[in-house]
Amino acid sequence: MNDFSALAPLDAAALLKRFGLRADKRLGQNFLQDPAALERIVRAAEIQAEDAVLEIGSGLGSLTRYLALAAREVTAIELDPRLIPPLRAVLAPYANVRLLQGDILKTDVSAIVSRPDYLVVANIPYYITSAIMRHLLEGDPARRARRIALTIQKEVAERVCALPGDLSVLALSVQVYGKPSIAGVIPAGAFYPVPAVDSAILRVDVYPQPLIPASNLSSFFKFVKAGFGQKRKNLRNALSAGLRLTPPQAEALLKSAGIDPARRAETLSIEEWARLCREEI
Repeated sequence: MNDFSALAPLDAAALLKRFGLRADKRLGQNFLQDPAALERIVRAAEIQAEDAVLEIGSGLGSLTRYLALAAREVTAIELDPRLIPPLRAVLAPYANVRLLQGDILKTDVSAIVSRPDYLVVANIPYYITSAIMRHLLEGDPARRARRIALTIQKEVAERVCALPGDLSVLALSVQVYGKPSIAGVIPAGAFYPVPAVDSAILRVDVYPQPLIPASNLSSFFKFVKAGFGQKRKNLRNALSAGLRLTPPQAEALLKSAGIDPARRAETLSIEEWARLCREEI
């Protein structure tokens, strides 16, 4: 188990001032600086000494330093070019960190991570949580991370981990690819500037293969988006509107999959969506 006691806390406000910078609200910049929280993230990711880690949004390098001590190699990508100088200064002692400037959503992950069996560990901006999750999980299966640990808004983490009865498109989009769990809560005061809400460490253990066969994934997402497109309606009416079916056609489709047409989308399990997406329209 790694000993992080030698790492001095990083003062985000002082570092920004040193480089003449301010946190950019438009980019959702809230820099995590609490040592206990940073250590909890690394522990939650269960990083082994031989692991390769991808960090998204390195910020000022607080988490990057912990990752560098835990992993064999760290690829750190940061969108904001203004933060590259302070990052280089903070990360200078760590030869196993490769720093890149760029947009992860426009980056082929397989092109920047040296090994297929890698981890993603990051404190990401709240506003692009869904987009980042999709980018990481829907890519090339042969280059998909085996585990993802992200610090995100607590409420969103709870939505991702929801059970049937309270599911959403986001929850299904994650749960079809891996098992999510909340590994801890981080109070708003652990960040600078302090955000308006608390965060949570969302851990996703990625399955070797999605719960829905690759050949059916397109159909799965088509049905899910149609079902949630008019959430207040029952599935008969929601699928009728979303898939351009007549109500009797939608009802017949649901019954053929063994699903009550009067149910709502949030009550269906992934297994039930799987049955539905196998049906012919």
